[in-house]
Amino acid sequence: MSLINTSVDTAIAIAERRRGKLGEALYSGRPNTVLLRNVYALKSSTWLVVLSGFVEPVFYLLAFGVGLGRIIGDVTDGNGNPISYATFIAPALLATSAMNGAIYDSTWNVFFKMHFGKIYQAMLSTSLGPLDVALGEIGWALLRGFVYACGFTLVVGGMGLIPSLWGLLAIPAAVLIAFGFASVGMGITSYLKNFHQMDWINFFMLPMFLFSGTFYPLSIYPDWIRVMIEALPLYQAIALVRGCTLGNLDVSMLWHALYFVVMIVLGLLFTTKRLRALFLR
Repeated sequence: MSLINTSVDTAIAIAERRRGKLGEALYSGRPNTVLLRNVYALKSSTWLVVLSGFVEPVFYLLAFGVGLGRIIGDVTDGNGNPISYATFIAPALLATSAMNGAIYDSTWNVFFKMHFGKIYQAMLSTSLGPLDVALGEIGWALLRGFVYACGFTLVVGGMGLIPSLWGLLAIPAAVLIAFGFASVGMGITSYLKNFHQMDWINFFMLPMFLFSGTFYPLSIYPDWIRVMIEALPLYQAIALVRGCTLGNLDVSMLWHALYFVVMIVLGLLFTTKRLRALFLR
């Protein structure tokens, strides 16, 4: 009973501190508790799934970059400098890995917690607010994206596929990308009602992966197709990471980064509003 009484007293104290403050109904300042819950879950059941997210881009790199790259030979970067095919696709696979990790956590995991585990209902019956839940879940996706980025960068760097020291910026760039996808992905998932609708996510992600400049430059497309692809978030992610790893830094890099900043802001606002509408009626 003492543990229960302590928990109740803590919740009351937090509620009293929030009273009268801006956003008191949305945020308690404790997203770390949601993040910590995911860490405990990782220890018990999901670590193999997390590991698979790192292994997949390495397999793609070996199969396409090294295997197919021997047939294709050298290509050119954005400035006309010759580089190996593996060097060209490695940053795209890093960006895709960051996207996949963030999307998995903010869609399938969130869907289960929302509709089957009823975890968010339990969280929001405590002192936690919807913004705490959103930031905690998105923070977990960011942590996963950071681990993927560090591991994949070590592999790629060890293979000599990062020709510039600016390539270290690919790690924070991957975290920014994961933040953007996770923010939007969690809000979209809140509208999905069954597993059949969840398949729509793969329906959009696979074409993005294939046509966003992952394996070849957009210059091969007609102008009207290229403009549409450039509006896709994965293209922006690939352009940002590729610019860092190849050292091709210019003003356009700021626009790529700003794209994800806007995604983050809009996604957080959207997700917080949806969680409040669903569970705090």
